[in-house]
Amino acid sequence: MDLPKHIQDRLAQYQTLQGQLQMISLQKQQLMLQGADLDNAKQELDGLKEGSVYRLVGPMLVESSKEAGLKYVLDERDSAQAKIAIMDRQEKKLAEKLNEMRAEIQGAISPPKAG
Repeated sequence: MDLPKHIQDRLAQYQTLQGQLQMISLQKQQLMLQGADLDNAKQELDGLKEGSVYRLVGPMLVESSKEAGLKYVLDERDSAQAKIAIMDRQEKKLAEKLNEMRAEIQGAISPPKAG
């Protein structure tokens, strides 16, 4: 069955949106893992007595105070959580758009029902 050009275009848009949704989900999972790592780092820092900690900056280890290390971890965790919240909203909007498009495409492809 040959589909009209406008239906083919909508199917292509639908597939593109599906790909975007998958990418956002993957990025969100990566950020969630990063957040878990940062939570673990915070717990480790909380258990330390005063002193120096080392942080990886590119290919180098840099010494800093426990307080500076803790501030860095908390800032990174807050940033990851904010990005996850944004991605949640993007996921919901894309899912709604995909559902609308699916209904539109199915309505256009399905033969009219005899009344």
